[in-house]
Formats: sequence, C-alpha cells, structure tokens
Amino acid sequence: MAEVRVAPRAPSKPTDRPAGAATGRRRGRGVSRQVLLIAVVVVAAIVAFILWRVLSKPALPAGFAGGNGRLEANQVYVSAKYPGRIDQVLFNEGDDVQPGQVVARMDTSALDAQLREAEAQITAAQDSRRVALAQVNTANAQVAVKNSDYDYALKQYDRSKDLVPRGAVSQREAELDNAAMLSSKAQVTGSKAQLVGAQASATQTLAAIAAAQATADRIRSQIKDAVLLSPIQGRVETRLAEPGEVLPSGGRVFSLNDLSDVYMYIYLPAEVTGKVKVGSEARIVLDAAPQYPIRAYVAFVSPMAQFTPKTVETAEERHNLTFRVKLQIPKERLQQYAPLVKTGLPGMGYVRFTSADWPKKLQPAAQVPTNLWAPTGGTGASQ
Repeated sequence: MAEVRVAPRAPSKPTDRPAGAATGRRRGRGVSRQVLLIAVVVVAAIVAFILWRVLSKPALPAGFAGGNGRLEANQVYVSAKYPGRIDQVLFNEGDDVQPGQVVARMDTSALDAQLREAEAQITAAQDSRRVALAQVNTANAQVAVKNSDYDYALKQYDRSKDLVPRGAVSQREAELDNAAMLSSKAQVTGSKAQLVGAQASATQTLAAIAAAQATADRIRSQIKDAVLLSPIQGRVETRLAEPGEVLPSGGRVFSLNDLSDVYMYIYLPAEVTGKVKVGSEARIVLDAAPQYPIRAYVAFVSPMAQFTPKTVETAEERHNLTFRVKLQIPKERLQQYAPLVKTGLPGMGYVRFTSADWPKKLQPAAQVPTNLWAPTGGTGASQ
C-alpha cells in the first residue's frame, strides 16, 4: 500500500497595518483631554476672579459697620411669693399678656380656713372687750359705793370724836367708829385696784383685737398674692409649671419677654467700636424681613473686649477681640413693628460713626405691613 504524505500548511502572514495611524489617534485623544482640562482651569479662574472682585467690594460704604446677632428681649419671671400648690395656669407659650392681667392662681383652701379662724378670733376678742368694759363699769360703781361708805364712816367718826369729851359718846364707841372708817377707806382702795385691773383687761382686749385683725390682714394679703399677675406687657416665652404642682417660695410659673425692651447684641472690632457713640443711630435688619429695616440706637458699648462668640460670624479671625454693642429699639417703634417682635430671630445690626446718609437699603419703610408671614395654607397679607 503506497504511503500518502500531506504537505503542512504554511502559516498565514499577518495583515500589514499602518503603525503610524494608531499612534496618531492616541496622540489626538491626549491632546483633546489637555485642551479640555486647560479650558476648565481657565473658566474656573475667570469665575474665581469675578467672585473675588464682587466679594472684595465693601458691603457697606465708609462710615458704617455691621455684625450679625439675634433679637432679644428683657426676660421677666412670674413667681409664687409663698409656697403652695398651683390651682390654675391660664396662659400658654406665645400668648400676649397685659400689665396686671391674671396669669395663674395658687390653691388657697388652707388660707381660706386660716382666715375664717382669724375672723373668729376677732369676734371672740371683741366679745371679751365688751365683757371687760362691763367689768370696768362695775368696778367704777363699786368705787363710788365704797367712797360713799367711807364718807359716811368718816363723818360718823368725826362726830363721835367730838362727843367723847362731853360724855355723850363713850371712848369705845368712838374707837369702833374709827375702825369702821378705816375699814371703809381700805375698801375704797381695794375697789380702785379692781377698777385698774378691769381697765387693764379692757386694754388687753384691744391688743387681742388688733392682733387678730393683723393676722386676718396677713392672710388676706397671702390670698391676694396667690393670684399671680403679669407685671409687664409681654409675651409668654416658657410655661414653667402646671396645675397641681407644688412650688416653693419664689417658684417660677412663667417666663415673659418684655416687648417694651427689645434689643440686639452685635460684636464689632476695636477700630470700629472706638468710633461709635452711645446714643448714635443704628439699624436692625431681620433675616425674616430684610426689606424692612428697623430704626434703633446704640444703648451700650461694653468696656471689656472679648473673643467673638462661636454663634456670631464676623469677617475677622476668631482670635481677634471684639466689643459687645447693644442696639436698642425705641419703645415707640416697638408698637409699630409688633409683628416683627419675636425673640431669637437672626439678623444684622448696623451702626454709623460718621455723618453720612444711610444707604437706601437701610432706610426704614414708610409703612409696615400688619403681617409679614403667610398663615398656614394661605397666601399672606398684601405687602
């Protein structure tokens, strides 16, 4: 059988591709990325330059300075004068109260019983006085009787003493008349002593009446003080106690914000604070209503420098010392800006230490709306 040999297949040759074309494409993609990166960097630099130019411009003209803070009000506490249990708490947080308005009542059941007892003591003391006065009248009558008896005994003794030398009356009878006269005189002295005692008892009853009346007046005063009144026109910030709680003397029931004493503290550097005059004009602009600047004045500049509080933002570094400046809203303005008077609202305070006019954005509005915030589900009041 003949052997068949198969010749091996020759390996196929790789297709020739232009190496320069592939290298060119890779270089093209790298150049595109570089151009895009350069463009992004250039655009970012332009935006950064524009922002720097805008932000580097002073926000206020020369002669003005400002700082941020929060609207605050003087806080007054309504407290119980005497220890006791709360009977009624009549207001909630956020309610407005007027001076002299009843805001809470303490339980006075024990005081009412004590008052009835004191009034009963007054009645008893008055009855004792009437008895004492009757005793004084009786003692006066006894003194008059004893004086009459003494006068008679004295006259009888005088007659007997004159008749003894004549023999009309014996010496023994004269001595008996003398003894009767002396006894009557002693009785007069005793009756007068009883009169003095009765008068002293009557005087003591006056003191007892006065003491009982003083006790009743003190209890009435405690009952009156058990009705807690608002000392100011203000707004309830915190309701600190509830009915049924037992409070000690001085226990607090409410904390009120005095709506007639509203202010903002801002912090300014020394180079500005040194130029600000106490009493100079100022402005407060709340974040909630930036379109309605509020006229204020500088009421206080702290004499002590301090580090800027963490809650206050300033352009200076934290390590720089600042001075606390109080911007007070005039009382007559507070009524006009009553819708804005909400403690804790953040805002900006501005001061002026030159004679320059206030910028237009810090000029108070001619009219202030009655409501700056839309009610829930509504569209708000027209501006």
